[in-house]
Amino acid sequence: MKAIRIHAHGDASVLRLEDAEVPRPGHGQALLRIEAVGVNFVEVYQRTGLYQQPLPFTPGSEAAGTVEAVGPGVTLVHPGDRVGSVNVLGAYAEYAVAPAEKLVPLPDRVSTRQAAAVLLQGMTAQYLTTSTYPLRKGDTCLVHAAAGGVGLLLCQMASRVGARVIGTVSTEEKAALAREAGARDVILYTRTDFAAEVRRLMGGRGIQVDYDSVGRTTFEKGLDLLAPRGMMVLFGQSSGPVEPINPQVLNAKGSLYLTRPSLGHYTATRAELLERAGDVLGRVADGSLTVRIDREFPLAQAADAQRALEGRGTAGKLLLVP
Repeated sequence: MKAIRIHAHGDASVLRLEDAEVPRPGHGQALLRIEAVGVNFVEVYQRTGLYQQPLPFTPGSEAAGTVEAVGPGVTLVHPGDRVGSVNVLGAYAEYAVAPAEKLVPLPDRVSTRQAAAVLLQGMTAQYLTTSTYPLRKGDTCLVHAAAGGVGLLLCQMASRVGARVIGTVSTEEKAALAREAGARDVILYTRTDFAAEVRRLMGGRGIQVDYDSVGRTTFEKGLDLLAPRGMMVLFGQSSGPVEPINPQVLNAKGSLYLTRPSLGHYTATRAELLERAGDVLGRVADGSLTVRIDREFPLAQAADAQRALEGRGTAGKLLLVP
């Protein structure tokens, strides 16, 4: 089979397409024939060494496809099942193994491309809006990168419960997408200081929650926009890691809450995984949640896909198709 391998940390040029052996599923594992792979920032962080992985390795974890074989002890899935997961081991490949308990079944009306495009970001948006800070009608949330993969889904989910969404984007084209997804107000941060504009839009009042996937360049300003007992939800760092913060700052700014969540802690059990994935995939199946696939790349062009992601020129999800 073909697989992308990384032998040294560096820029996207270290992603190499190589021949590899088809893995065999071990106890509790299933072998997947990969049909679509989601491209995410975590793979960029692993490639650069920000998140450490033993070298060499095949990146990727979000994928959808068909079960080819199962290992000993597996009863949850069977050969021929259409499944998706965010825990595929080395998803940038034609075949990969995954823990059977981490696989979710795909509804008939959801394609493998849709599943690979929505599972990680959709479940992220789902837990952010229902568990980390359960949005209610009348709340106001700030969504950075509102035209990105998570951002577009956040806008849809937040507006659906009646929350006011203020989004930040870089271009007019992205602003149109964010509005279409449910953002009431959209700020072009390339032209306007987003913090000043949020204060103007809110008439000086604070917002209830800031969903921040950007990190270094937005974090401190975002804290100043929160209402007393508001919550800063830092779930990414596309502009770089946030500097350490003195907890007293949270007190001084209004007894604020700060959390750095990750999907793994919100899908720690199979029951919770199936509940969140089922909610997201069910909405895709019935048309109430729109999944935007920005571009598809052949597996051999994985470097181009990561460059596009790093360049912030995307609006929606990037896929690799083996």
